Amino acid sequence: MSPSPHYIKAGPVAQRFNNLVGRLARHGISLLGSAELSVRGRKSGRMQRIPVNPHSHGGAQYLVSARGHSQWVRNMRAAGGGELRVGRRVRRFTAVEVTDDAEKLPVLRAYLKRWGWEVAQYFNGVTAKSSDAEILAAAPDHPVFLITIRN
Repeated sequence: MSPSPHYIKAGPVAQRFNNLVGRLARHGISLLGSAELSVRGRKSGRMQRIPVNPHSHGGAQYLVSARGHSQWVRNMRAAGGGELRVGRRVRRFTAVEVTDDAEKLPVLRAYLKRWGWEVAQYFNGVTAKSSDAEILAAAPDHPVFLITIRN
């Protein structure tokens, strides 16, 4: 029997903070680039919403799950895309999970450099300054999706 996929569930304070950030994004206020992600639930079929930090790297946009294999990650794998919202601006996108270590490594390093102050607690001591081997060791616990905005 294989162990459960890595996931760090949000506690009550983090849930309240996420609700606030999501509500702000819905009303047009982005905190340092945050947006509200909507993705269709794989079981319910209903749109599920959560605040995320879209990350640009090398001319492409990514979504990184700092907490691990969360429900939005599982839903994204099934749906293959979703929407990012800040106020009235809604960007629909398709998503492809990045599984190649050579592609994932620089994205995670750049993500940790940009968002490490917020997400370091979920990476067990791995930072943007960690070695390639250390980041790659943490990589399976942090899904990355390449997103392509649809017009």
